[in-house]
Amino acid sequence: MNSDSKNKFSIVERLRSFKYAINGLKILFKKEHNARIHLVISLLVVISGFVFNISNIEWLAILILIGFVISLEAINSAIETLSDFVSPHKNNMIKAVKDLSAGAVLIASIIAVICGCIIFLPKICDFFTTLVD
Repeated sequence: MNSDSKNKFSIVERLRSFKYAINGLKILFKKEHNARIHLVISLLVVISGFVFNISNIEWLAILILIGFVISLEAINSAIETLSDFVSPHKNNMIKAVKDLSAGAVLIASIIAVICGCIIFLPKICDFFTTLVD
């Protein structure tokens, strides 16, 4: 196969890449407990967004944060899987790499929770205030 046909755009190849990506998501949610936790919390947040009728800007923030946290969880899982393959035995350098990638997910999750509180706490307080009145 010459280099021109190898680099030529192919719809079949693009569709195949989606198949690989979807398989990656299946692996993520099947094997990673934290990814399932993130998914359940994300679903609860989306439901809450509909219940509290959040604004378009708030939806954008929520969806970006959900995508960011779950994407980082996928990257963290990939790093951990590759690290375990490369070095199945205890290795302080590999431990540091895995801890750093887990720390990135933690930072994103904390920021997402803070933003969620900024968006939802006033709406929750208003809801309970109207119940009391």
